Amino acid sequence: GLAPQGGWPQRPFRQPHHSASGPALVGGGTRPKPGEISLAHHGVLFLDELPEFPRHVLDVLRQPLESGEIVIARAQDKLRFPARFQLVAAMNPCPCGYLGDPEQRCRCTPEQVQRYRARLSGPLLDRIDLHLAVRREPTRLHASGEGPDSATLARQVAAAQALQFERQGCANAHLDLPGLQAHCALAEADRLWLEGAGERLRLSLRALHRVLKVARTLADLEGLADIRRAQLAEALQYRASGEPG
Repeated sequence: GLAPQGGWPQRPFRQPHHSASGPALVGGGTRPKPGEISLAHHGVLFLDELPEFPRHVLDVLRQPLESGEIVIARAQDKLRFPARFQLVAAMNPCPCGYLGDPEQRCRCTPEQVQRYRARLSGPLLDRIDLHLAVRREPTRLHASGEGPDSATLARQVAAAQALQFERQGCANAHLDLPGLQAHCALAEADRLWLEGAGERLRLSLRALHRVLKVARTLADLEGLADIRRAQLAEALQYRASGEPG
């Protein structure tokens, strides 16, 4: 009852400030209330300037990202709030923001860059499927209009989502281990290739499972019945592209 109803049926979009506390983000307090992750249920939780959030606050997101809910335990009772949200986060490549920029010189030392990135724990980053490095856009007041428009992309996404629900009854992101084995099976050569790539990139088993789900989604967007090497390679690229080149 805390979310505004005027925009229904538009999905919720929550954008808490980086000064938000743990209870404000996940829920709690003396008289427990739902936090931002529950207010973003079936919507988007956008965390701008991600490393500016206290690390202990970000780490409380790890369990809800896996389970889709948050349990607040008190002496007398437990409260369970839904929290199936889409996490979108943004950060600069370094404290000054110019690391990797071809036109501006970065003023940060390697130690400063390392400290900045160390504010994010490995287990949290492991739960973020797509890591994209975005270059600074040229200064233009009007977009160039290149690429497909939003309506075209929305139709592609809707078609892929309908295919997933028809095949397995849920989105690829929500597949459990038996579902992953049933619907994301690979040819033997591709399985060995993916395992070798995971070793080279030092990916955890959780990360490899997420790579498989992303590859399954890429295949669905292309209307393919099976996951191929091209989709695996693209999904791995999203894992390895967080560093500025």
